[in-house]
Amino acid sequence: MSKAINTGKYIAHPFIAPDESYLIWDAEKEGENTPDIYISFRQKDGSWGAAINMGDKINTPLYEQHARVTPDGKYLFFWKGDVKVREDGSRYVIGSPYWVSTQIIENLRPK
Repeated sequence: MSKAINTGKYIAHPFIAPDESYLIWDAEKEGENTPDIYISFRQKDGSWGAAINMGDKINTPLYEQHARVTPDGKYLFFWKGDVKVREDGSRYVIGSPYWVSTQIIENLRPK
């Protein structure tokens, strides 16, 4: 994948649309401590467009990851949690699943 997608210190959990028109993943960008969810749309030449942060309806100061679209294409599910630190300094996350309408994808899709 190009630098449009492979940018950051932690990149994981890709989901590609059944029609391959977009790719969603979570990434922890340089200088950040928690991942956000990003989307890239396939361009006319077959390449992937620049990573687009999916915005504040999904991304917050919390830990967002594992985005997936339901088989009927109506909902985007993802996981959101809060990072906790144990006495030994190791991290763990407590969270829950969330969902939004896939209209959020259409709102981000280039015209």
